[in-house]
Amino acid sequence: MTILCVRFQLPPTGEAALSGLLGLLEEFTPVVEALPPDAALADLRGAERYFGRDAVELASVIRVRALALYGVDCVIGAGPGRMLARMAMKDARPGLTCAVTEEEGADFLAGKPVAALPGVGTATARTLCEYGLDTLGLVAAAPLSTLQRLVGARVGRELREKASGVDRGRVVPNAISRSLAAERPFTRDELDPDRHRRSLLAAADELGARLRALDKICGALTLTVRYADRSATTRTRTLKEPTAHSAALTRTAYEMYEALGLQRARVRSLSLRAESLGPAEQASHQLTFDPADEKLRRIEEVADRVRARFGPHALMPGSLAA
Repeated sequence: MTILCVRFQLPPTGEAALSGLLGLLEEFTPVVEALPPDAALADLRGAERYFGRDAVELASVIRVRALALYGVDCVIGAGPGRMLARMAMKDARPGLTCAVTEEEGADFLAGKPVAALPGVGTATARTLCEYGLDTLGLVAAAPLSTLQRLVGARVGRELREKASGVDRGRVVPNAISRSLAAERPFTRDELDPDRHRRSLLAAADELGARLRALDKICGALTLTVRYADRSATTRTRTLKEPTAHSAALTRTAYEMYEALGLQRARVRSLSLRAESLGPAEQASHQLTFDPADEKLRRIEEVADRVRARFGPHALMPGSLAA
């Protein structure tokens, strides 16, 4: 076991602490992959040799340091690769690392539903379940030719390998600075969809202003909804074109929120994260004859100059929305 998947149990307003927690992991290994909003993967192959401890022992040290330095507990899964580590993390509990060895991989996965496997979407899971392949054990035992007929040659081969515990995934180091986040917590668990939308509007407006101040554009947007029971739903959508335009970010945020179909959900906080950042000069704005859109862009330019002169709180949040 050389890979850890660590999920930090951040408070509703604690996402800003993620960069510091990632720095804590980097004290053990430089091979750390951030999984915003609250998790990370760490390859401890070199750390095991250097510290003379295995991954489970190092996980205990990481947990204690996260509690001592940041007051944040964490759940940790350990495995030979990123897939098994992520699956193990879902079975872990605070204070106890769930570890799965390469030899235990197939048995660990056998009873789990196919939808639990990372990368298996709703449509693929539905197709497999229609043919009685509703657990990973049944998928691993199915003939390869059958799976390839159902989901395609490449996907069928990869699915059978993963269901059998073959984990070829690697940790790819990245930087949390390649994203920007704006979070809107509620003073009490909020049921009103209109208040949810106003919070998303304010968060998108903040992200747009910060991106433009940094001369950046983003290629994707991630919405995280945290509920009263401490669970969360995260959705990511690639933008039609990279942008720092607040109205475009707001539209995408609304679309993701509506797609969740929340019915009387008690929401504790909403956050938006701008992903896949790049320099603003690489933006390719699609020309439009919509005067309202062009007017909004001109208003944004004026508002940005006001913020630059009088500070980021010079304007009401969401005041630029149509």
